[in-house]
Amino acid sequence: MYQEENVLCGSSAYTKKYYLNESFEMLPEGIKDELKIMCVLFTEDIGGTLTLFFDEDGRLQFQTGADEGDLLYDDIGGVLKVKQLQRTKQELLEALELYFKVFFLGEGMPGQ
Repeated sequence: MYQEENVLCGSSAYTKKYYLNESFEMLPEGIKDELKIMCVLFTEDIGGTLTLFFDEDGRLQFQTGADEGDLLYDDIGGVLKVKQLQRTKQELLEALELYFKVFFLGEGMPGQ
């Protein structure tokens, strides 16, 4: 499971809302826009919710889910879509991991 402060962003098909953790507001606008598009399109296509968060090692994780009884949620499609995003957005995701490791975990900083 993830810690709230390590959540990068998320989207919900139920509330039709997108969330970006205010700790990441300093990201460039283009990256924030790309994250928003990625998350919203995921929940529009698959349904349910999508949360991107950093684990304790600084790796970016995808968590998908659906409300109990949501017959429209595409569980198999969700797994496939996450794998597709990890492949097609690999450069973006790796850059976000590096950003998190440097600015939040202090890795690669002088004196470390």
